[in-house]
Amino acid sequence: MARIKPQALLQQSKKKKGPARMSLTTIILFSLIVVLIVFFLFSTYRHWTHRSRLQSGNGLFISEGENEFGDPKKSDVPGYAVLNTSKGHIAVELYKESSPEVVDEFIDLCQKGHFNGMPFNHVIKHTLIQAGKNQEFGASEDWTSRGKHYSQLDSSLKHEAFMLGTSKGKRDNKGFELFITTAPIPNLNEKVIVFGRVIKGEDVVQEIEEVDTDENYEPKSSIGIINVSLRQKI
Repeated sequence: MARIKPQALLQQSKKKKGPARMSLTTIILFSLIVVLIVFFLFSTYRHWTHRSRLQSGNGLFISEGENEFGDPKKSDVPGYAVLNTSKGHIAVELYKESSPEVVDEFIDLCQKGHFNGMPFNHVIKHTLIQAGKNQEFGASEDWTSRGKHYSQLDSSLKHEAFMLGTSKGKRDNKGFELFITTAPIPNLNEKVIVFGRVIKGEDVVQEIEEVDTDENYEPKSSIGIINVSLRQKI
């Protein structure tokens, strides 16, 4: 039998033990698997992030510009609103049954962004705070005397503190102002249509009430509503 030379055996051993090259099909398949894994992880992250935001939305506040409601005809009329002010959030319950027309107008203006950036232009301690773009306020002395007279009375009167209202009379979109009382005012209906009440954020209302004002009850520093969000539940 012919002997195989050692050099030939070494070459054959190298050929057998050498690593096999990956085919182009294997590389493409591996790449697709990696892409699918990355996509799955990204989708999972987005899902849990979105769910976390929805769960946090079940609390009191909604982030700026967020609104749960599109067309009001396709959903129930919101029963609450959250005023995001430069001092904090004020949650109000809307009186849909007793003041339906005013509430509908208020909701429509909220969806149009009417109250975004609206300043608190009049603040009377122990009486009310007013947000609006109209500088006319009427007889400030009348409001002041009412506040002094009723500030010490029991809060079970017809119109207690922290009521939400707007001025009476014909209003256009620019004339819809907001009043929040800071003391009981029994004859409030003479000047204001009450269409809601503050249920959370009374401390924010009181903080706004304490700002420094000039002789015309206008705040010396800028303070106002950033935006308003509508809610069905609080």
